[in-house]
Amino acid sequence: MAAPAARATRGTAVSQEKKQSVLEGFKAFLMRGNVIDLAVAVVIGAAFTNIVNAVVKGIISPIVGAFGTKALESYQSCLKGPCQVDKSGNVVSGIPIMWGSVLGATLSFLITATVVYFLMVLPMARYLARKAALEKEKEGVKEVVEVTELELLKEIRDALVAQRAGTPGSGTGKAPGPEHGTDRGTS
Repeated sequence: MAAPAARATRGTAVSQEKKQSVLEGFKAFLMRGNVIDLAVAVVIGAAFTNIVNAVVKGIISPIVGAFGTKALESYQSCLKGPCQVDKSGNVVSGIPIMWGSVLGATLSFLITATVVYFLMVLPMARYLARKAALEKEKEGVKEVVEVTELELLKEIRDALVAQRAGTPGSGTGKAPGPEHGTDRGTS
């Protein structure tokens, strides 16, 4: 009887480990930045769609409708036979082509694309270009500083080598060090 109990305990431990690893994996998946960013983008997109639809229905459709007599969505043509519409607006006979709703959807898409481009994409592209230019400028300044420091270190090295060699114009001609004393410039 001890063997079946041991098997049951082992199976439970394995299933609990699987549950923990699955839950940990799911938690890691949810906590990734791109999943959260995607969720935020979907919510913002839905809210933005409502704004665009309101602009199309409230402003664009009436302006387009001012050139005709109806709202944009009600423009249609008949493909076959005369279209007869009942009092509630449903087509009773004929095959209508609802080109007004296609035009409305196209205008909605164009307005959405325009707003997204000019209010989101273009400013972000300008910001990223400005940021890249600043980074490049900082890198250039850092490179100049490194070159200047290198040149300065080379000059110091050359001066020390010349001073030790006792070449004229390099000081007293004596190399500093304990054998000559600590007082530089005195003989």
